[in-house]
Amino acid sequence: MADPLLPVEDAILRVVQDVEPTASEDVPLGQALNRILAAPLAALRTQPPVDLSAMDGYAVRAVDVASLPAHLTLIGAAPAGHAFAGTVGENQAVRIFTGAPVPAGADAILLQEDAVVEADGRIRATETVRPQQHIRVKGLDFVAGQELLATGTRLGMRQLSLAAALNHGRVPVRARPRVAIIATGDELVAPGSELGPNQIVASNSFGIAALVETMGGTAIDLGIIADDRAALAAAIDRAAASGADILVTLGGASVGEHDIVREVLIGRGMDLDFWKIAMRPGKPLMSGKIGPMRVLGLPGNPVSSLVCALLFLKPLLRRLLGLELVDETETAELGGPVRENDRRQDYVRASLVDLPDGRRIATPLPRQDSSMLSTFAQAICLIVRPPFAAAEPKGAACRVLRLP
Repeated sequence: MADPLLPVEDAILRVVQDVEPTASEDVPLGQALNRILAAPLAALRTQPPVDLSAMDGYAVRAVDVASLPAHLTLIGAAPAGHAFAGTVGENQAVRIFTGAPVPAGADAILLQEDAVVEADGRIRATETVRPQQHIRVKGLDFVAGQELLATGTRLGMRQLSLAAALNHGRVPVRARPRVAIIATGDELVAPGSELGPNQIVASNSFGIAALVETMGGTAIDLGIIADDRAALAAAIDRAAASGADILVTLGGASVGEHDIVREVLIGRGMDLDFWKIAMRPGKPLMSGKIGPMRVLGLPGNPVSSLVCALLFLKPLLRRLLGLELVDETETAELGGPVRENDRRQDYVRASLVDLPDGRRIATPLPRQDSSMLSTFAQAICLIVRPPFAAAEPKGAACRVLRLP
């Protein structure tokens, strides 16, 4: 009888169960790009704090320019950042510039191109204005105390600009999850090395580190460890000593006599939860804990490793960052036929085209070997094929997971 394989959805829930978010820390706003807010941000000021001119022109009383001809006496100026101290009275105007406070008495802005300075220094309006025209009223953007950035918000370009406008010089964010990465195998060498006939370039760790950093974590590359129990045990101890929240091992988690990772991890105190998943690519996936450190043992095949990272490491990082799990799959149509599936959930590399009519067409790529990074790099999405799914023709509905 075949060993039982854990369904993907069950495995994801077990990987993230009982995960608590990392601690909150305050960081300068200039260092908060892609960080996750650990608390909501409210406005510390009202924006704008007073009525401001939205254009260059003249601050006037709308009633004085409600009909033409209209002649106004110029009584002063209000450059940006400076207020006119007086009051605009009947048939008077103040030269004003964008961003300057609207003087008392004025309730509209006459555009500079709609006014002519006459020989006697007076202003002649060539267009009428209405009350509040070209004025940014106090609190137009936000008011003090208004909550505008919620807990769990990722701070990108727009969010950082808003936080600055709210007058936050520092922001509370989740501490970056620390992810230690160990690549294992006698056959692995670093990129750029001279390769022997039986060696391959270690590539998985670069993709895993990129995912970690993109998600807002910190990748700790512990290098390539040969198939040596003592060396692997020492690397695992270094991961724990580094304060890693997660240890990711790459390769060596299968059942061959040289696949020692599971054995050594258990020897270093790992509480093993599971290590076989009903999925393709990526059946030999391990999950456990060494003390507070979560352990994910990913397959050695490059595509298997990266697909498993998207399915299991990414949700684990989300939970550590205080974020909820989300279903990122979308509906599409098959651009080509697919065969019936066996007991494992398939993740088929595919192209993806968004048509003008709103349809998405996902076409399986011709080669699906789990060692082929070129196909994985070419793919736009993964077609998700449930266990025991029937064969489907071109045009049938499917679910797809877009690749980052």
